[in-house]
Amino acid sequence: MTGITGLSDQISAAAAASNSTSSAKSALNSNYELFLSMLTTQIQNQDPLDPTDSSKYTEQLVQYSSVEQQIKTNDQLGNMLQVIASSTASSYVSYLGTNVVASGASTELSNGEASWTYDAGEGGKARVEVRNSLGAVVYTGDTTLAQGRDTFEWDGRTSAGSQAPDGQYSIAIGRYDANGAPSVRVPTEVSGTVDGIEFSEGGAVLTVGGARIPANAVISVNRS
Repeated sequence: MTGITGLSDQISAAAAASNSTSSAKSALNSNYELFLSMLTTQIQNQDPLDPTDSSKYTEQLVQYSSVEQQIKTNDQLGNMLQVIASSTASSYVSYLGTNVVASGASTELSNGEASWTYDAGEGGKARVEVRNSLGAVVYTGDTTLAQGRDTFEWDGRTSAGSQAPDGQYSIAIGRYDANGAPSVRVPTEVSGTVDGIEFSEGGAVLTVGGARIPANAVISVNRS
């Protein structure tokens, strides 16, 4: 089942900002006549022997106009936010149902199967560490990496020999250096079919099974 979440919150926030601006504009308009009345009274009651500098009146009018202009600007920005939020959804809808490859270390273990693509600059022995969604290490073991791009597959067996439950797991691959330490980090990628999109302040996040992949981490997109 595919879906888009979080977008309605963004649109609602934009709409709320626009409504707030409209309220401020209504309040300003309702006070406009009062402002002119006060200004007229001030002019009529000034000391004829020591009249108020006309620049003072001009300054008051400019201040009022500035407030009015700011409210109009905020109103336009609110409308723009709604348009941007809607267009953002349209631009990401095309991800739904596609197969994506993205930079990352987290993927889903399902029915005892999980896999990560890695890109090793050179082949050789490496240490693999798999953690569950709580960050606890469930598997540690050595493997031999092929040079270039290849896939590491995990059957869900933990270091203790038990079967790990389905869920989200992350991997870290460290190729052994000349001193025999697994210190050379090997970049990994995850892949899968996008079944949902979430929107947050940090941007769009694609959901692939139980894994959450930032849209800006996507390397390639293919339709099945």
